[in-house]
Formats: sequence, C-alpha cells, structure tokens
Amino acid sequence: MTAAGSPPPAAPERAPLSRGLMALLATLVFATAATVHFQTPILPEFGREFGADAAAVGWVATLTFGGFLVGNLFLAPLGDRYDKRRLVLVKLAGLALAELAMAAAPTLPLLAAAAFAAGICASVSQHAVPLVAELAAPGERGRAVGTVLSGLFLGVLFGRVGGGLVASHLGWRWTYVLSAVMLAAVAPAVIARLPSVPAKTRLAYGALLGSLFRLLRDRADLRRASAVQFLLGICYGGFWATFAQMLATLHGLGPAAAGLIGIPGAAGILVAQPAGRWMDRSGVGPVVTAGICLVAAAYVTFGFGVVTVVAVVLGAVLLDCGLRAAMVANQALVTGADPDARSRSNTVFVVHVWGGNTAGAFVATLAWAYAGWPGVCASGLLASLGALAVYLRGRKTTAYNG
Repeated sequence: MTAAGSPPPAAPERAPLSRGLMALLATLVFATAATVHFQTPILPEFGREFGADAAAVGWVATLTFGGFLVGNLFLAPLGDRYDKRRLVLVKLAGLALAELAMAAAPTLPLLAAAAFAAGICASVSQHAVPLVAELAAPGERGRAVGTVLSGLFLGVLFGRVGGGLVASHLGWRWTYVLSAVMLAAVAPAVIARLPSVPAKTRLAYGALLGSLFRLLRDRADLRRASAVQFLLGICYGGFWATFAQMLATLHGLGPAAAGLIGIPGAAGILVAQPAGRWMDRSGVGPVVTAGICLVAAAYVTFGFGVVTVVAVVLGAVLLDCGLRAAMVANQALVTGADPDARSRSNTVFVVHVWGGNTAGAFVATLAWAYAGWPGVCASGLLASLGALAVYLRGRKTTAYNG
C-alpha cells in the first residue's frame, strides 16, 4: 500500500495517447486557463461601469485567483477518487455557466462571486495534466506533459491579450460571452474523445485531503520538485508584480508598454515541448538545472533595467523560458512517479507553484518599497539561487536525476 491508500481492483494503467487526444487536451487547457486571466487587462472597465474604485475592483482578480487555488486544493485531488473524465465534464459545464454569469452580472459583488466560481471550475486544467501523464508511455511522458502545458501557457497569454482586445472593441461583457462560446465549442470533442479513467483509491474525502500531507512527508522527489518550483514562483510572481511600476517610475512608460512586454515574456510557450523531449532523453535533472540557471540569469539581466528597457524584455524572455522548462520537467516527474496518486501529487505541486507566485508578489512589493528595483532584483536572484541549492542538495536522488 502506498500513500495513495487502498486502490480499487486492478485496471489497465493506461490506454494509448494519440496525437489527436493530446491536441484536444492542450486545447482544453488553453480554453480553461484563459478564463482565469481575462480580467487582468479589463479591471478598469469594471470600475467605470460599476462606479467602483481600484480597491473594490481588485476583489474580482483576488477572488478569481483565490477560487482557482481553492479548486486545486479541495477538488483536484478527487481525480484519484473518481473518473477524471466525469470531473472534467462537470467542471467544464460549471465554468461555462460561471463565465455567462460574469457576462450578465448586474453588480460588482455578483461579478466577484461569479469570478470566484469561475476560478474554482477553471481548476479543470489540473485534471488534464495527471490524465495525460497516465495515458502517455513512460518514455514519452515529458513530451506529452510539455505539449499540454504549452496549451496552458498559451491560454494564459491569450487571456491577458485577448481579453483586452475584445473588451476594447465590443465591451468587457462580450469577453465572457465569447469565453463561454469557446468552452461550449470544445465540449463536444471532449465528450466524444476523452476516455474514462478508473479511480485509483477508495479513500473518503477527508482522508483523501489528509493524504496530501502524507505524500509530501513520504516522497522526497515531490518535496524537492515542489520546493524548487515554489522558489522559482517567487521569482516569477515578483517580476510581474513590480515591473510595470518600475517602467513607469524609471522610464516613464505606461500600461500599453507593460502589456507589450507580456508577449516576449511568454516565450516559455516555445520551450515547453523541447523541454519535455529533453527530459525524456536525459532525465529531469539537466532540464531543471538549466531552467534554474536561466531564471538566475534573468535577474542578473533585470539589474540592467535601470539603464535600458531592452534588459527588461530580454530578462522576461529568460525568466519565462527558465520557469516553464523547470515546470514541465518537475510536473512530469511528480505526476509520473506514483500511478495511484497522480492527481494528489499534482495538487501538492500546483499549490506550491501558486504559493510561490503569491509570496513573490508580496516580497517584491516590499523590496520595491524599501530598496527600489535593485532590491527586487536581489530578492529574485536570491530565490533562484535558493532553488539551485535545493536541487543540488538532492542531486544524488535517482528519481530526480532521471
């Protein structure tokens, strides 16, 4: 018996993962990941329509991300207890309804409540990663996870850019109408193509959540991968929480320029699949090491941002490539190591990722307030070196080095 608890009767571990099914899962996470980020460029539009200040409007973003964290922590582990196909379909329907509720919201409180529900249901993307890890052959798992995560990363970029474009031409409510239409369009293919996956455990819900702590206690590979990604999340969240203010203060650039930096800052989309293939060939260790070093190099480059915006753009490319490469390898590792606990292992990992992003925003904001941009750069560099130290400490662990 593993930390996953008593499994149900033995079932085939996996079915073949075709290219078509992998593309469908990438499309699914693209559409669902975008919903979490549509609100990023259109928060001022909420304020104008409802006559609310920035603090009140900020609750929409806070509850969206808070709902996503709640969905990952309290619902994503159910992927080990129930058929993942059923969970995906239920959440997909709930997400489409929540998007329509946001589009029709007559008041800001109702909009924020619908945003919280949308965030919870958007955690459907974190059923897709364990599913593809289960269906993929062991020697192709890195490539498969990298392909699906490419869809997720592209969805994040589409949400940030597409949400603003639709809102500026049609109004912010149409952003959510079109989002619901996009989810409805992918639903028939999901219903027709997504295979059923047997449950891996009979644990009751309370015991299922309690097993998250046992997994973290008993699996050194999960602890290490999660810790590395938490520290890299500090680097990622810290930059995106402060760079716009730095551009305005030091270079006199406004939100339009900050938004444009988001495009090269999504360069990790291009490295997700190659990172997965590299992991399949060489193991996890080289990919994670390279990813951490790229993040550290990004913060060295950011240090020159006081002189030129080019350094900020180049650093954003290095940061996203490094973070995404490490994330693909680490997530493929944690979802592949224990077949009976893929969803729960992924939950532990993703909570660390989002926790790192949140902590990074807090730390970098303080660093900016007390030490300016050099303080932000120093905090990010220290976090990346901490991630490298965590990795090097476990370099003799066979599972981690592949």
